[in-house]
Amino acid sequence: MRRRFFIDRFDTGTATLRGESAHHLARVLRAAPGQLYELSDGASLWLARIDRVSKSAVDFTLVEPLPAPPDPLHLTLLLSIVKFDRFEWALEKATELGVAEIVPLAASRSEKALVAAAGKRAARWLKILLESAQQSRRLRPPILHPAARPSDAFSSAGALHGVPSSIPSVNLLLSERPAAPSLRSVLEGKRATSASLAIGPEGGWTDDELSSALSSGFLEISLGPTILRTETAVIAALASLRFALSD
Repeated sequence: MRRRFFIDRFDTGTATLRGESAHHLARVLRAAPGQLYELSDGASLWLARIDRVSKSAVDFTLVEPLPAPPDPLHLTLLLSIVKFDRFEWALEKATELGVAEIVPLAASRSEKALVAAAGKRAARWLKILLESAQQSRRLRPPILHPAARPSDAFSSAGALHGVPSSIPSVNLLLSERPAAPSLRSVLEGKRATSASLAIGPEGGWTDDELSSALSSGFLEISLGPTILRTETAVIAALASLRFALSD
């Protein structure tokens, strides 16, 4: 299976890969003229042949367009900031599972030092999303939004991706409360092409955050009686959503 790389744009019949991706292709993968790779500009996908390799760029000739069907399910992940190694692992896996947008949440029970440092980590997080999207052969990486307070993210969740109100959507908040209904029961019989999923920090949501989510139209859900780590909950919930809402 050919590797895929993201580029800024396609020119008429040609394309150029620059930056770290070009360095990886040229120095690590030892790219050579004549080799074939897949290139995406986020909207279209092409099979391309290497023409020239230099220290800072790899030049391609476009060979033929490739099928690039849109994802039928638009997933937005509202993920509370936790310890960075776990948070970044969750970003990687969420990308592999097809999340379209990610909003880091500065939740009340997120560690204050981590929230304060989140802005400086944004460039690293974008790199993780890019590399994960290339590895999983997506058309484009997820959009990474600035960190937000849960109440602000909950109130704007439906507008993040500009989905018209006529398109079926569902907003879900993962809860540790014993009375929270199961994800299966909440989604039974539902049809949606857009979904937002909010996952809390270690220690869970505060009463105010839960109230804010419910008043913004989020449905409280549970993945079962055991308490999952944040990164485990990301994988379990997203995979379940894909199974439940995809044809």
